[in-house]
Amino acid sequence: MGRVEGKVALITGAASGLGAADARMLAREGARVVLTDVNEELGRQTAASIPGALFLRHDVRDEAQWQSVIAATVEHFGGLDVLVNNAGLVQFTSVEDTPLEQYRFVNAVMSEGTFLGCKHAIPAMRKTGRGGSIINISSIAAIMGIGEIASYTAAKGAIRSLTRSVAIHCYNKRDGIRCNVILPGAHETPMTASAGVALSDATSGALDQLNNHGQGSPEGVAAMVVFLASDESRHVTGAEFVIDGGETIR
Repeated sequence: MGRVEGKVALITGAASGLGAADARMLAREGARVVLTDVNEELGRQTAASIPGALFLRHDVRDEAQWQSVIAATVEHFGGLDVLVNNAGLVQFTSVEDTPLEQYRFVNAVMSEGTFLGCKHAIPAMRKTGRGGSIINISSIAAIMGIGEIASYTAAKGAIRSLTRSVAIHCYNKRDGIRCNVILPGAHETPMTASAGVALSDATSGALDQLNNHGQGSPEGVAAMVVFLASDESRHVTGAEFVIDGGETIR
C-alpha cells in the first residue's frame, strides 16, 4: 500500500472499464484521483465509490476543456503528478467502409485527445518541481493491424508513436517528466463486450484473442498503471508495455 501516496492523478475515460479500474487502484495506493469522462452520470457514480475522488465532465477533443480540467485539478489538489490518457472508443468498419467523418471523430478522441493531454499536463507537472508520469493507453491494434476497426487502429498507432516524441521532449528538458505507453489486448470491459457483439457474425481477426487467448482483467492493466505512476519506475520512459496474454507473439 502507499506506492503512489500523495500523488495527484488525472484519468480520462474513467467512468467505466480500464479507466475506472485505474482510478480505483491508484486511489487504493494512496493517490488523490480526478476522474473525467463525457458520461457524466456514470462518471459521478464511479467517483462516488472512491473516497476523496473528484469527477469532472470532460470532452478530450476540446482544448479549452483540457485547460479547465487541469486548472481545476491543480486548484482542488494543489498540483498534477500523473496523467492517464485512457479515453477511447471503437467503431467497427474497414478502411473501405469508414466514412471520413467517423475516421476524424475516432482520431479526434484518441489521437488528438492524447496529444492535448500531454501538451497541457507537461507545464502543470513541471510547476510542481516533482517531475511526473504520463501514461498513454494504446492497443495491440497498433502492432497487429485489425481490418475491422481501421480508424481505431490508426488512432492507437498514433498514440504509440506520440509517446516516444513526448518522452524524448521531456528527457531533453530534464524536467523529470516521463511518458510511457501501455498496449492492452482484449480485457473484460464494456468496449470489449460491444466488440464481441458487433463482430459475432463475422470472420474476424479481432476475435482471435477473445476466442483463443481469453480476456484479461482490467486490474492487470491498472497494476501496470500504478507501477508507471510510482517512483518505482522513475528510470522508465519512452517504453512500451504489452498486456495481451501472448496474442502478439504468435
